Amino acid sequence: MNRPIRLVTAALTASAALLLTACGSGGDDKSSDEIEGAGDGGGKASASASAEPEGAKRPEIKLPAEFRAEFAGWTDSDPKLRAILDDGREELRAKYAAIIEGDPESDAVAFYNSGTSLTTARKWIKGFTDTDDSLIGEIKAYNAKANIADNGAGLLFYCVDERKASTKNRKTKKVTATPDTPESVLQYRARLTKSPKGVWQTVSLETVPGGCK
Repeated sequence: MNRPIRLVTAALTASAALLLTACGSGGDDKSSDEIEGAGDGGGKASASASAEPEGAKRPEIKLPAEFRAEFAGWTDSDPKLRAILDDGREELRAKYAAIIEGDPESDAVAFYNSGTSLTTARKWIKGFTDTDDSLIGEIKAYNAKANIADNGAGLLFYCVDERKASTKNRKTKKVTATPDTPESVLQYRARLTKSPKGVWQTVSLETVPGGCK
């Protein structure tokens, strides 16, 4: 890639090291929005009933055909943990969509992030929009594990393989591929809190390049 994607916020040790080339983070081979266990194809993710606790209306997030994100195995038999997985998945998709749309102030990104995590997400997206870069290719997000801490916070760990993703400049059409190295497979470590509307919002995010073996 032609520039580092990773952004670190010291306050929460939050880093967003996604989408090294045209891809975002975590994409597989099903469809830009196809998640295992949540049959939705055609590049859009509609919120399922289980993903809308307490009547909260989730934003519709669309990804174009040239960018595919697969979330393999993102489900759990426990509805509480499944809700964390659902909102954590959409948080990542919202950031990819914002980069592709060139919109650092995306309402969907703000819906799924709060506090320092929202500031960091917007800064990361702006790094793409400032250079007029979009995302193409595919990512795969897998091995997702959710838990609820004793204090009620949500914990979410997952892996994102960005090696088939690239950035594409909107003006020059130049494509810069993500390096095919172990560091391009990232482990995400997120902490989430539940909003009054029942949405699991990401409040801190740490990424570890090469953290998934």
